[in-house]
Amino acid sequence: MQTRPLGRTGETVTAICLGTMTFGEQNSEAEGHAQMDYAVSRGVTFFDTAEMYSVPPKAETYGSTERIIGSWLKARGKRDDIFLASKVAGAGPSDWLRPDKAPTRLTRAQITTALEQSLKRLGADHIDLYQLHWPDRPAPFGANPTRFDAALWQARAGETAIAEQLEALDGLVKAGKVRFIGLSNESAWGTMSFLKESDVRGLPRIQTVQNAYHLLNRTYETALAEVALREQVGLLAYSPLAQGFLTGKYLDGARPPGARVTLFDRQQRYQKPGSEAAVRDYVGIAREFGLDPAALAIAFVASRPFVTSAIVGATSLSQLKTAIDGGETVLSDEILARIDEVHQLRGNPAP
Repeated sequence: MQTRPLGRTGETVTAICLGTMTFGEQNSEAEGHAQMDYAVSRGVTFFDTAEMYSVPPKAETYGSTERIIGSWLKARGKRDDIFLASKVAGAGPSDWLRPDKAPTRLTRAQITTALEQSLKRLGADHIDLYQLHWPDRPAPFGANPTRFDAALWQARAGETAIAEQLEALDGLVKAGKVRFIGLSNESAWGTMSFLKESDVRGLPRIQTVQNAYHLLNRTYETALAEVALREQVGLLAYSPLAQGFLTGKYLDGARPPGARVTLFDRQQRYQKPGSEAAVRDYVGIAREFGLDPAALAIAFVASRPFVTSAIVGATSLSQLKTAIDGGETVLSDEILARIDEVHQLRGNPAP
């Protein structure tokens, strides 16, 4: 398994990261353990989670993914072998995440509380990469990463200053509870603002940005790719399969039993006009060249020079095998040219 530099830390992580948000919802504890065992057997030593997982997030299951990872770490005795990433929730109404039932914000108190709770669930004394899951301000992220809502910005109130967020993280780094920090669902302006505050104030530097990036959504390339390369703040690409749509399994309205779209009404982000036509084109390229469509999609993401790691998730070991195979697949210049032809025609239908 290839490894790549993690920002400016001097450390490396595997080019494939195991995403774990299905643990505790679609996957049982035993199935989660089996996935982690298999990932490690293939050389994957980078795991990503979040305080609010499993997904879909709800009061009954939040934190369950961290607990399952924690039980695996304890049973296998592999904490020192795993580069572990987690996230603290940004501004939102999920009051069930906090002991005092407050809406989530990225204040010093909430970041500190969230980290302590995550460490307890993980059974760990530190997290290697602690990320801000989404901004504490109105920003273009999530299902609307290409549109800045000026009205929301003008009506903003109480957003936590970036300096305060960094100072809170600085305290955790100095306490030895966090090694490195990162962002998620962040814009180019936000990323550069964090970097500026770090430089001016001598605070910990952002090392990664975890954003959506896949064949149906290459908007990261517009501005953030340059930031990633010039500032050495690599992309941790989530949803490289567009939540399974790029496998082709949902074409023509198909809804396989047990699949995420079949179970949960949460995938509108990947069902926008033009998405199915683009999926059909990319699946066609994969089949023409004798590749699994999932492997093609993940191989493309892993091939980008600004990508530090592609985060793959699965609900079965066979899916995980295909995903990791994709991370080890090298696409020819001919295939990459064909992909770019489709992108020129279809654009980014599912940002």
